[in-house]
Amino acid sequence: MSGRTGIFAGDDPFAIARDWLAEAEKTEPNDPNAIALSTVDADGLPNARMVLLKDIEEEAFVFYTNYGSSKAQEIEQAGKAAFVMHWKSLRRQVRVRGVVSREEGQQADDYYASRSLKSRLGAWASDQSQPLDSRATLMAKVAKITATHGPSPKRPPFWGGFRIVPLEIEFWADGAYRLHDRFTWRRTTPSGAWEINRLNP
Repeated sequence: MSGRTGIFAGDDPFAIARDWLAEAEKTEPNDPNAIALSTVDADGLPNARMVLLKDIEEEAFVFYTNYGSSKAQEIEQAGKAAFVMHWKSLRRQVRVRGVVSREEGQQADDYYASRSLKSRLGAWASDQSQPLDSRATLMAKVAKITATHGPSPKRPPFWGGFRIVPLEIEFWADGAYRLHDRFTWRRTTPSGAWEINRLNP
């Protein structure tokens, strides 16, 4: 592909995304792995929120959440999601659209175990996206969970990962006079061959 050199070079979009994230980890002041995750509800109304991307695998992007949350229910209903990862310090972004499946195996157990104890207990205590009458109620529930599950809680059955396998990835870098560089990688199926195109800014 003509012009796909420098930061856009390579035959593996996941490797490019990992390289960009590694570069951002050196420059972004907070959460370089933050993504704006977009879903749609049963009525087709879009929803977006910030979550933390935890892994860029060989063929997928992985994040974790409560399966009872709005985002999880919307993902389960649609089977699809999109996100954008933007780094102001690099003036770059990566956009992803794809199909989604759960990660509920050893990988989810390992990631859950790697979190701080307070975060693990918080996952048990929070009925994510559900109404809450006060913070005091939540803290009381955390205390109860702490007494019940102790210092080494197992991963809750309602908490785990989602794996987004992209059908489209776009790499964007800021250009002078708003003449940005944009390249999209598209395929029609998760196992299909990529078609790469440069886009107008």
